[in-house]
Amino acid sequence: MVSPSSLSKGELPAPALVGLLADFLLKKGWLLASAESCTGGMISAACTDLAGSSNWFERGFVTYSNEAKTDMLGVDAALITAHGAVSEEVARAMVQGAIRHSQARVAVAVTGVAGPTGGSRAKPVGTVWFGFMVDGRPSSEMQRFDGDRAAVRAATVQHALQRLVQLLS
Repeated sequence: MVSPSSLSKGELPAPALVGLLADFLLKKGWLLASAESCTGGMISAACTDLAGSSNWFERGFVTYSNEAKTDMLGVDAALITAHGAVSEEVARAMVQGAIRHSQARVAVAVTGVAGPTGGSRAKPVGTVWFGFMVDGRPSSEMQRFDGDRAAVRAATVQHALQRLVQLLS
């Protein structure tokens, strides 16, 4: 059995989190979609590494460019211009777009600065905005991760999976 403290401490590896996520989604009969920018599909890959994931993982959108966010998810280009691609507003619009353009009832969106370049004083390398939607309830949060590009991306995947499990448990 997984304890809430082990989830809050991030002690479970990604495959274990995916297994828990699958269990929660299967019990509810819900599907998951992802909308990914800085991770380039790594959340989708982590989910689909589990055999049988087609029973609960519906689709993933890799929307690395601003144009892809607009074209594939319906994110308003003016929103990106006003707030930047790495923002709460864009993460929320991405997750809403993932829900609108899929059969999923649960979705996660990530947009961030993985580095090593692209950061600013306001949004340094390691800044990632997350959007979540669980059965019509949106939420969002920002995290800052340390390390190189690979470390930021891996931490983003880990955090996304961990929060999805927490939100569904």
